[in-house]
Amino acid sequence: QVQVLESGGGLVQAGGSLRLSCTASGSRFDTLRVGWFRQVPGKEREGVACISRHGTTNYYAESVKGRFTISRDNAKSTVYLQMSSLKLEDTAVYYCATEYSEFCSGSPSAYTSWGQGTQVTVSS
Repeated sequence: QVQVLESGGGLVQAGGSLRLSCTASGSRFDTLRVGWFRQVPGKEREGVACISRHGTTNYYAESVKGRFTISRDNAKSTVYLQMSSLKLEDTAVYYCATEYSEFCSGSPSAYTSWGQGTQVTVSS
């Protein structure tokens, strides 16, 4: 069983930046693809970004392209989500998820191990 932990959420003004971190334990980190998702009350969880096992491929939702960057450091068993030019609509609980697979997927159903989530609030 892979244990996933997110950190780095908080309150930030619109236009600002925030970096989320995701660590995973219980498995070799370079066997896992990692995805970031977000959810607001009353809406389905949506894929934000994903990175493949060795960081060679990634995926971004259209709404975050050009503003968010996903990266990973397998030596530290950590994936980062750098969020810039934040907008009010980026406010959500952000979740990190992992799966044993080579390739990226932006679908929540493609992941089995999830963190508890970290709140990101963008204020005007």
